[in-house]
Amino acid sequence: MSLQTDFGPDSGGRVKGLVIVKPIIYGNIARYFGKKREEDGHTHQWTVYVKPYANEDMSAYIKKVHFKLHESYANPNRIIAKPPYELTETGWGEFEIVIKIYFHDPNERPVTLYHILKLFQSPVTEGGAPPVVGRALVSESYEEIVFQEPTQLMQHLLNSVKPVSSGSWNHDTDFEEKKEATLKKILAAQSKVRNEISELKEKLHLAKETISKFKDEIAKIQNCPAGCGIPGV
Repeated sequence: MSLQTDFGPDSGGRVKGLVIVKPIIYGNIARYFGKKREEDGHTHQWTVYVKPYANEDMSAYIKKVHFKLHESYANPNRIIAKPPYELTETGWGEFEIVIKIYFHDPNERPVTLYHILKLFQSPVTEGGAPPVVGRALVSESYEEIVFQEPTQLMQHLLNSVKPVSSGSWNHDTDFEEKKEATLKKILAAQSKVRNEISELKEKLHLAKETISKFKDEIAKIQNCPAGCGIPGV
């Protein structure tokens, strides 16, 4: 890449104090065959992917994406060097996929993500419903790649991103809605914790007062002449 030569072997040095954040989506989509395939017992076709959160072409700064599949797959290490950064396979079981993102500037460390391939609906959230033929199951997550004091080359690449398309850019998951719901849960949890802390502080205060009173009574007894203040003596 000619830009690396233009910026020198150190990619032009790091830009002090600069932080650039690139939000991404990663996950998988899966579809049920309806029955096991006779030749291999596979039940689903699935696609694992890394996508931009915003409408932008990530190839401006991403060199390649490495997907590491389960060892039972032929050639479990798959490299995708251009968008879309995804691969499609078939299978019958769920497992962890390691996703490693490499950048055009070798001075920027690769980013590693971990995704559990999901093929089946959760019995808890879906009421134990069986898989439906043709209906897609989507399991994806939001993540932010944070470039802390990137090199001058990386700054140039990150700021040179172009839109993927001129149309609308949507995701299967409404992450804004998910963000609001999560924020509400966090605020509710914070409120609950504050109330519990307040109650515990009040109990602690009462306990300290009780201990102080007992100490005063004990001190009076210890400092009192023999028999004073004791009924019947």
